[in-house]
Amino acid sequence: MIKITEDILNPETVVNEVRNTAAGCVISYVGLIRDNSHDKSVVSVEYTDPTGKAVDGLKSIVEEVRKSFPIIDIAFHHRIGLLKPGDINIVIAIASGHRGEAFDACRRAVDLFKEKLPTNKVETYTDGTTLNAAD
Repeated sequence: MIKITEDILNPETVVNEVRNTAAGCVISYVGLIRDNSHDKSVVSVEYTDPTGKAVDGLKSIVEEVRKSFPIIDIAFHHRIGLLKPGDINIVIAIASGHRGEAFDACRRAVDLFKEKLPTNKVETYTDGTTLNAAD
């Protein structure tokens, strides 16, 4: 249920991976590429996995969420490659018995993704400049 892919992400597919009769809800998060960042217009965002370890980074996030919240299941998909504004870059789906813990778990998963960023990220702006997330 952890996936790094260059394919277009389908939120419904990710939700269906965790959907089951033991759950009272499935909370999902769909991350999009914005058309602006750092007060500049964005042309594209490129995510790469040069070390091949991005899946391990997502596994670490999923493990931490599982340990911290009483959830039933979690799926986490991250798209790599060259993405344009409006494209989906991540989809997280969390099944839980109750919505409160699912919302909290989902927020934590997103926060951990932003903190740990398991892939390289380069934003390209309309003025020709770029910003590497590691900078």
